[in-house]
Amino acid sequence: MDRTMKPPAEIGMEVIDIDTPALIIDLDRFESNLDLMSREVARLGVSLRPHAKTHKSADVAKAQLLRGAVGVCCQKVSEAEALANNGVNNILITNQIVGRHKIDRLVELSRNAEVSVCVDNSENIADLNSAASSANLILNVLVEIDVGGGRCGAPPGQPTVDLACEISNASHLIFSGLQAYNGQAQELRCYLERRQAIENVCNTVNNTIGLLKENGLYCELITGSGTGTWEFEGASQVYTEIQAGSYVFMDASYLKNEDVNGQMGTAFKSSLYIYTMIMSINSKNYAVVDAGLKSIAFDQGMPVVVNNSDANYYEPSDEHGLIGLDKSAIRYAVGDKIMLVPGHCDPTVNLHNWYVCIRNDRVEQIWDVTGRGALY
Repeated sequence: MDRTMKPPAEIGMEVIDIDTPALIIDLDRFESNLDLMSREVARLGVSLRPHAKTHKSADVAKAQLLRGAVGVCCQKVSEAEALANNGVNNILITNQIVGRHKIDRLVELSRNAEVSVCVDNSENIADLNSAASSANLILNVLVEIDVGGGRCGAPPGQPTVDLACEISNASHLIFSGLQAYNGQAQELRCYLERRQAIENVCNTVNNTIGLLKENGLYCELITGSGTGTWEFEGASQVYTEIQAGSYVFMDASYLKNEDVNGQMGTAFKSSLYIYTMIMSINSKNYAVVDAGLKSIAFDQGMPVVVNNSDANYYEPSDEHGLIGLDKSAIRYAVGDKIMLVPGHCDPTVNLHNWYVCIRNDRVEQIWDVTGRGALY
């Protein structure tokens, strides 16, 4: 991070004085989300290992750990390095780490932090074992099983068992369990469809666990799940650990999911916003704001204007976006500032250096986005 660049706010500043565009956390809503998930996983009798790819923040991770999380997940070695260097020391990399340079960094990281990693092929197992042997240490390794995501992961059943046996027989690896995450189920809008998808996942995982036992392998850890499905995996009696991440922020996409009563939204509330300023109004039909492609991710839809459901964000460009006012009873002026709920929180966060954390209309904290740009 360029330390010569100043954050868009200072502690104690009124919200109206925050420069734009800025990444905002509403601390009351954020803490309510953390507390709710902590209570729910305790009620279900599973562990919580939230996914830090959502927030990329040591401060957020520490807040989760203080509420009982057993550790965090990362996707990249560089994310794990950034968090470990800032005091977060129990990390599962829910991804395959391939290539000599990345594996060497993984091994070096494991000297100073409790790190686990996933595999889905024999070549990767051999490379990890060789690197761990050369460093004279032991790596904890999970087999990632493809439970419907159609991305990474070994086929369920015997192929997964074969990989687990290879890990168990390796001189410097420990078979630690299964990574079983179905990303495609997270945003099935219908509650019953999400529940059915996870029932299918659990049947697949259970069958594989049975085969592991037949081969003398005890599977202590079954980890996976996400913000869209955590309640199903948590209640399944199959999963031991939940990896939900976006629950801390609840972007506009997740808020479209239906609950058990068919209503959109959940008990978790949006707590992450983009604060943006109206910089031009030369038409009665729209206003121009200073947050565009370099401030917000659009892969899962447009951001939502807070406190004005009749206004819609559209046509983002590098530094601008339009707010449609055709149906809006609220009229804006140049210099007004508004909050937007991003469509997808994870890549939006990665566009910013800082979180500006507010409470009672004032800036209470400013947190680094610790792992911003940690892509390798």
